[in-house]
Amino acid sequence: MDNKKIEEFIRKQKVAFICSVDEEGFPNVKAMLKPRKIEGLHQFYFSTNTSSMRVKQYLNNPNSCIYFYHKGLIKYTGVMLKGKMEVLTDQETKDLIWKKGDTMFYKGGVTDPDYCVLKFTANSGRYYCDLKTESFEIN
Repeated sequence: MDNKKIEEFIRKQKVAFICSVDEEGFPNVKAMLKPRKIEGLHQFYFSTNTSSMRVKQYLNNPNSCIYFYHKGLIKYTGVMLKGKMEVLTDQETKDLIWKKGDTMFYKGGVTDPDYCVLKFTANSGRYYCDLKTESFEIN
């Protein structure tokens, strides 16, 4: 599968699963709305609460993966990307992915201290479709 087709697939999904590692070394998975910004297969931006458990986990251990899937009537397709998650609180990045309706979650608006950005940078991935898997690198 070529990286452009994988990126097209990801862009069509409405949900992403993000994974972190807790203090005991166990993986934790959470469903999120799709990334706010995607830069190829290399970088993905999500909004979240600075006070969340997940943010604490990423600050302690940035190792992460994100997963996208689509289940049709017969066909199941999934993409896992492995890499590092950064927690960004600078105003420029917060402004970059802010959406008008976000005040529902962040009462203080785009400058709310409980609003931050998760930036995932992928270095490799795995694609699954029709009982076949394929690993790939991301440059």
